Amino acid sequence: MHSHFSVRVAEVQQGEGKMKITGYCDKLSAAPDETIKFMVNCELPTYTVEVVRLICGDTNPKGPGVKETVVKTPIDKTYKGRKQTIEAGSYVTIPSNPLLERLGSFSLQALIWPTTPEKGRQMLMAKFRERDKAGMALVISERDSSVGLVLGDGHGHEEILTTGKPLLAREWYFVGASYSAETREVALYQEPFAHYPLVSDAAEVHTKTKIASIGKNQSPLMFGACRSGTGRGKLDSKYNGKIDRPRLANRVLSRAEMEMLKQGPVPVQLSSAVIGSWDFSRDISSLKVTDTSPNSLHGEVVNMPARGMKGYNWTGEVMNWREAPEQYGAIHFHDDDLYDAGWEVDFTLTIPAALKSGLYAARLKAGAEEDHIPFVVKPAPGKEKKIAFLLPTASYMAYANEHFATNAALVELVGGRLAVLDKQDLFLNEHREYGTSCYDSHADGSGVCYSSRLRPILNMRPKHTSTLGGFGSMLWQFNADTHITDWLEAMGYEFDVITDEDLHYQGFELLKPYRVILTGSHPEYHSRQMWDAMMAYQLHGGRLMYLGANGWYWRIAYHPEVPGLIEVRRNEGGIRTWAAEPGEYYHSFTGEYGGLWRRQGRPPQMIVGTGFTAQGFDISAPYRRLPDSLNPRAAFIFKGVGSV
Repeated sequence: MHSHFSVRVAEVQQGEGKMKITGYCDKLSAAPDETIKFMVNCELPTYTVEVVRLICGDTNPKGPGVKETVVKTPIDKTYKGRKQTIEAGSYVTIPSNPLLERLGSFSLQALIWPTTPEKGRQMLMAKFRERDKAGMALVISERDSSVGLVLGDGHGHEEILTTGKPLLAREWYFVGASYSAETREVALYQEPFAHYPLVSDAAEVHTKTKIASIGKNQSPLMFGACRSGTGRGKLDSKYNGKIDRPRLANRVLSRAEMEMLKQGPVPVQLSSAVIGSWDFSRDISSLKVTDTSPNSLHGEVVNMPARGMKGYNWTGEVMNWREAPEQYGAIHFHDDDLYDAGWEVDFTLTIPAALKSGLYAARLKAGAEEDHIPFVVKPAPGKEKKIAFLLPTASYMAYANEHFATNAALVELVGGRLAVLDKQDLFLNEHREYGTSCYDSHADGSGVCYSSRLRPILNMRPKHTSTLGGFGSMLWQFNADTHITDWLEAMGYEFDVITDEDLHYQGFELLKPYRVILTGSHPEYHSRQMWDAMMAYQLHGGRLMYLGANGWYWRIAYHPEVPGLIEVRRNEGGIRTWAAEPGEYYHSFTGEYGGLWRRQGRPPQMIVGTGFTAQGFDISAPYRRLPDSLNPRAAFIFKGVGSV
């Protein structure tokens, strides 16, 4: 669970965390003549935009200072402010259909693994519109944390009928409900798969509803949430937990018939009754949710609930979902999942042909408020320089909007000092809808395995001071990397900036034009494509300057269908804040084994000659030069470095 940690004594920098302007862009890099879209939330009447070339973003007075140069572009103007909000929470949506809209009698059923049954009303399966209480929904009741059926007449009246037996967290249940339009009879079923002494959580209830008729609506059928109205109505009653094998029938099913549906494919004798039979074990790497009934009521996941997750029937004999997908028919929903903030576009920038490659930002200003939206200008094809700085955007995404300082006191132990919070930390603590990092846990305690860049990433900003920075400095990740760009600028080197996301998609071809590649200060996360490309570059004579630490540590995957989304499964070992459940070690995006690269025969030493083994914070010591470092061939590396 989130523990909103109150820092005992903390220095708060740069205001009180009341950020009235934030934004993001649709891509992190673009070449000349390519276009980037920018989305902005501004709670003030107007704001201005300028493009700046970022040279150094570190505010430490002992450093070189913040350096940014204004670049004239067509987007330099004043814009009208508007508030844009983020709607977190994952669900499945099935478009409305006449088969769903003319339902009279019906039966609903699913297998569920709730993680926060006590938190209030949570929708499991819903063809329901909260605004006027129209339709029906299978829910976890806010009344007693048991399974319930909500029926609404469409005129503002609803009734909830429950089993009255509280669900246990993290236990599998078969749940179901039926309703007869002719008699108004309702049946409810709640059957645990595990039975414990002194625990009474099984129930079968037969009763009648007072609702005269069920209100019709054109809302989609949803799993994991419902909306207050049609379209973009407010998302309500979000569910935490897994759902496996949801089914919907157009008549009252007996208990025996429900058992038949639970076991597998729809039996022939029930084919005319079943409207939808959704199999979450299909299309695991996709956004698609497949209906195996003849009606093909297919849908899609929204805000990326976790897939490739163990189902109710996982035996423990298979660990890879690809080998036995029928045992991975569960989707894990979270009320704080987020993929795309979904904001409307405020302005676009087509990269001018004369703009040289580098690190840039759209600088937003509204009164005393300021935000930067960073992006990379890549070189035009065929115009690459000899030096490239490889910006570690996958690592930025893995740490995106982390809550280290406000979720736990661990950061004080790690840093050996009191937590220092800036306005971004305080804002993110109050605005959890901005999403989490792969170091956070969801509200239900499960680890965050997905992270997206299609949202404001407020710790990827110049002038941001991080609680993770070293002693005497709050320098970490993005701003630490701007010291490298500052050094390149100060030394007068001509260089390009490219991103590791580009490397994932373009591979070795992206690196071929360069004589030397410089890493960032913390290139921790790499996909197989990124790893293979860097190894190929070196095998073809390319030179790599490793300017960081903890590099090539965790394996990640990018989603095969949508942009800007990574996955990490924290398996077996490694420095981590959460561990993947046994049986959930394989990436849902690709089916590849997750975890540490070194556990897959690819330690970072193969790429950079050194690797991260463990960490501690009691004492530091210098490196000592070994005899081979005195070889004349390495003299250029150690120029100006003495021996100890």
